[in-house]
Amino acid sequence: MHPLDWLIVSLYLVYVIWNGIKLSRGPGGAEGFFLAGRSLPWWAVGLSVMATQMSAITLIGTTGQAYTDGMRFIQFYFGLPLAMIILCATAVPFFYRARVFTAYEYLERRFDARTRTLTSFFFLVSRGLGVGVIIAAPSVILSIVLGWDEVITIFVIGLSTTAYTMLGGVQAVTWTDVKQMVIIFAGLSFCVYEILSSLPPGVSLSDSLHLAGAAGKLQTIDFTFDLNERYTIWSGMIAALFLFLSYFGCDQSQVQRYLSARSVDEGRTSLLMSAFLKIPIQFLILLIGVLIFVFYQFQTPPMIFNEVDAARAAVLQPAEHQRLTNEMTDLHENRRIAAINLIEAPADGNSAQRAAYVDSDIAYLDKRREATEFVRETNADRNFSDVNYVFPVFVIQNMPIGVVGLIIAAILAAAMSSVAAELNSLATASTMDFYRRHFRSNSTEQGLVTFGRFATLAWGLFACIVATFATNLGSLIEVVNTFGSFFYGSLLGVFVLAFAVPGARSNGAFYGLLFGMVSVWIANTYTDIAFLWFNVVGCLVTVAAGYVISVVHPGAK
Repeated sequence: MHPLDWLIVSLYLVYVIWNGIKLSRGPGGAEGFFLAGRSLPWWAVGLSVMATQMSAITLIGTTGQAYTDGMRFIQFYFGLPLAMIILCATAVPFFYRARVFTAYEYLERRFDARTRTLTSFFFLVSRGLGVGVIIAAPSVILSIVLGWDEVITIFVIGLSTTAYTMLGGVQAVTWTDVKQMVIIFAGLSFCVYEILSSLPPGVSLSDSLHLAGAAGKLQTIDFTFDLNERYTIWSGMIAALFLFLSYFGCDQSQVQRYLSARSVDEGRTSLLMSAFLKIPIQFLILLIGVLIFVFYQFQTPPMIFNEVDAARAAVLQPAEHQRLTNEMTDLHENRRIAAINLIEAPADGNSAQRAAYVDSDIAYLDKRREATEFVRETNADRNFSDVNYVFPVFVIQNMPIGVVGLIIAAILAAAMSSVAAELNSLATASTMDFYRRHFRSNSTEQGLVTFGRFATLAWGLFACIVATFATNLGSLIEVVNTFGSFFYGSLLGVFVLAFAVPGARSNGAFYGLLFGMVSVWIANTYTDIAFLWFNVVGCLVTVAAGYVISVVHPGAK
């Protein structure tokens, strides 16, 4: 990178850590450290909610997903506005008026301590794994930029974020999120501008979208009802609705955001802000991936974006690597000429040019799949994935000086905002649901804060270890949602029992959750249904089993 890019990234990192230390002087005591004294304005909480969800996975994984698969992923978010409206009417007032620190603390009041402990435990496991994936995403780009080993990069990112989260608590997390969202929006805007500026003269945005549409990248809605298909209108409106209800309504990383708001109404407004801004922002991020696809219609793309594994394959089997490189270069040239012919053809008579372009694109993609399989087999890595490297390699190789540094800072901002929020929520649940509840019920305020800081450090180390295994699991945006889908539906089922089933009792909630988790394991092991539907299975089984058990064997409460 150019020294100017290094300067931008360095100034960003120094500022974030300094800002976290400065904000550590906020409200004191446990409520100050974990909930910012319940004093934050709705717009700051809303931006923090968005920043927590918009991790570096969103920037790296989603753009790579769009480059490969087009805009279909946008269907994943169609259920989000409805989920937020439901939660504004239910979860926000329930939790806020109960004056709880964690969502699971409410379950003890409604059911019993073991239900609280079990749900909090499952949260800790799911988010501990999830934050590891969130750390892995920016490590991909920085390991490429710096030439560092990925493991070293993971611990540098993870532990630097852990440091300011330990010091400042949720106060530092929220206000840092606000500033980081500004950097993210600036980075995305510059990225779109630079991609469009880098296209050949005469190729406009409408021409780019015309090419992308011909290649099938602009299909946003699939009405096929197929439980085995990941992204359809039905999985977005039904299965993802259950996921969002659980994530924003039962996951401590999100509940803690609106518990820190100044009132119930401001907590509701913060969620609605995310409900109506998330889809346009996600559309923009996916569009960047599609525009990168268009960019590489005219510029020669790498044979494989994961340059480290590609280089290793070239050393082990140089002749095969050279053959694939030459063939892909020829196929790319054919596609480039076909793309230009399609753009220059008259709109009312371009069917022949369109067919030629589609055929050339299919031929190139078939050869790219062959090259990917070659690298996978040569490296003996069945989990090899190229999708997470598309965006970072594009940025490093094609963005101008200064913009590279800004976009890397944006990726770091996205990563650190999510990691900080997750670590803070993990520390809160560990402190309140386990340490105070089971070990030190008479702990002082300072004792709770001290334990919370040590818990933040412990979870930061755990997440870094998980991250070392996550970079080759496939599309990171899918990996993190798959992790969550194993837990979220069942956890949602417990809260449905608590909020909406007056006859639900403690035994029903506890054993219903276990039945729900087992049902998800069965669905994953013995069926081919897409992971989003695990949320529906887990929730419905938990509610049904919980109700039946409550009637047959209700328990003490």
